[in-house]
Amino acid sequence: MAEKRRIVDAREDKDGNISHVLLDGNKRFTPIEKAIELTDEGKVEGAHVVHRQDGTEFLRTNPDGDKDNNLDTMAKD
Repeated sequence: MAEKRRIVDAREDKDGNISHVLLDGNKRFTPIEKAIELTDEGKVEGAHVVHRQDGTEFLRTNPDGDKDNNLDTMAKD
């Protein structure tokens, strides 16, 4: 089984929504839709997908008390 990847950076769109994430080992950012797919497949460590009743999905880092690894914080750096 392949080693799980970790999210190390994030970008947001003009509306402030996370649009891309950078996975460790990658040089290019991954679109959030693909990152959600990879996370649902168990290929991303330290994050999970929230599935809302209205059908929308979003990516969230697992709570660990460290705000520096939250996607919103990464996107603002």
